[in-house]
Amino acid sequence: MLAASDQTGSEKQTDKERRMTDLPDKQIKRLRSLIQDAETNLAAAKELLISLVGEESITRAANTEDVAGKVIEGVFDGQTMIGPDGKSYPVPANYASKSKLVEGDILKLTIADDGGFIYKQIGPVARKQIIGTLLQRDGTHYVEAGGREYRVLLASVTYFKAKLGDQISIIVPEDNREAEWAAIEASL
Repeated sequence: MLAASDQTGSEKQTDKERRMTDLPDKQIKRLRSLIQDAETNLAAAKELLISLVGEESITRAANTEDVAGKVIEGVFDGQTMIGPDGKSYPVPANYASKSKLVEGDILKLTIADDGGFIYKQIGPVARKQIIGTLLQRDGTHYVEAGGREYRVLLASVTYFKAKLGDQISIIVPEDNREAEWAAIEASL
């Protein structure tokens, strides 16, 4: 009986040892899973941030902190930024296209001491996406969607290699039914 009892104690010890050796493996697997989830979430967050403000503005935002100069906030009108004094400031078309700026977005312009302009989107307006058809009239590109025509930047048309008649996904301000401009999301 003693031998049977020792064997049972031995078996219990073996089970306990197995659980102890399994425990670090389970912890390691769990940690790997958590790290993978964190990396996936970080990549998704970065992608979302880029879709909202554009990769160029993220780089510029990092560099803006160190730039001395005059700071002006204004509203994007589809092509330019209108400052609080009513003055119009040129927004590079490639920046507006890549950042997918829409009418009403709030921008911050830093005019560096060397005269350089650095834009940062600081207040995106509520947006909605709609699908329309790319048109051109008098050298200006439009997307006809929902019975309306929205102007789009040539830089966006060329960036997406869109052709007249293509179906285009555009972004428009959700709360501005009078908006004349849209940002191109994609050529379908």
